[in-house]
Amino acid sequence: MAKRAALAKARRSAGYTQEELALRLSVAPSTVARWEAGEHQPQPYRWPLLARLLGLSRAELAALFTDPNTSGQHSGTHASPTEATYDGEGDEVRRRQFGQAVALALGTSAFGWFNPSSAAGTPPETKAANMAIVRKMISTFREIDNRHGGGHARSAVHSYLTHEIAPLLGESRLREGVRQDLFTAVAELNQLAGWIAYDIGDTDSGHRHLHQALWLCQEAGDKALAAEMLAGMSHHATFHRTPTIAVDQARAARANAARTGLTALQAETAVMEAHGLAQLGDTPGCLAALADAERAFAKADHEQRPDWLKYFDDAYLAAKFAHTFRELGRPVEAERYARRSLEMSEGYDRGKLFNTALLASILADQRRIEEACATGAEAVAMTPMISSVRTLAYLADVGQRLAPYRSEPAVITLYALMKRSGIPVPA
Repeated sequence: MAKRAALAKARRSAGYTQEELALRLSVAPSTVARWEAGEHQPQPYRWPLLARLLGLSRAELAALFTDPNTSGQHSGTHASPTEATYDGEGDEVRRRQFGQAVALALGTSAFGWFNPSSAAGTPPETKAANMAIVRKMISTFREIDNRHGGGHARSAVHSYLTHEIAPLLGESRLREGVRQDLFTAVAELNQLAGWIAYDIGDTDSGHRHLHQALWLCQEAGDKALAAEMLAGMSHHATFHRTPTIAVDQARAARANAARTGLTALQAETAVMEAHGLAQLGDTPGCLAALADAERAFAKADHEQRPDWLKYFDDAYLAAKFAHTFRELGRPVEAERYARRSLEMSEGYDRGKLFNTALLASILADQRRIEEACATGAEAVAMTPMISSVRTLAYLADVGQRLAPYRSEPAVITLYALMKRSGIPVPA
């Protein structure tokens, strides 16, 4: 019992809940609970990272799991932690961390699907050359997701992680620069997997992917990408109407973005905070954050942006302004920005559907029923080529805002069209 209490105490002293420690280690919270209950020991490859997270030496960590009354034996079959190499910055530990990250992305046990021999004998130079291909594939996955929704991209991302990234992770001789590129690439793939999960309605999985991506960014020292992950979490929180969380995450994102010099990123994180504040009803704070976003974006015209931030353009910013003003109950400003949001680049078909439905909802709020229904019908017509639960949510919201006018011929016609497309309408 003393040993069990000591492990739980070490976790609490390090500032983690069971859930937070589990996330860092890419295991289920119930697994941490079993360790603390003395039912199991961690696998040997988890010892170095666990020791580092708990702030313990190798001997101190070993003492938490070694029972002197059993002469070092345990009911589990794992090796003693003292046999593990304690090298928190070593190649083997980093390889394992990569494996844990990708395993989380695939929803499998860490490294249960990976055969290290598949990567043996390939020189590091070959791996460095492959990074250009990895980047191209990430770009391709983003294009599929943006055009056709997460439902079409999920299996492709899953397959690529399994068959292409896993062998790269097995190379223990990677140069430092290539290793950092891999950390960033796996972070971006987790980010993409998180957005895909979010897009198809798998909220829990999306949450886990973005948190794992954030951790990888922190390990790689990429403050800009870390800010993007936090901004994504804030976006999720506003969608699910948890504004206090959204504001906290947006402010953390802004703090990171301020240290990067990327003004487009500063604009994005500011508008995320504004949206959360609008949901909280903090109008002065919201308007101040919108002003910050506008000022920052005005400086971003000729800025060189990373690939993962190129989506954030004038149309995207306008859509966030429209959402925010709608939350504030200011439909005139919301409509102006919603119309600007439709002046978007090619290749963002799903975003065009979102923004069209957004405009329809704003028109419904202004009781412009004929226009709202015509605009809503335009959005419904886009759905066959897009696999996204969020599109259904946006369109269902339009239907809900039109519910007080359900007897109007235009609304009756739109509801019939929505039903045929599988979109729920008010009873």
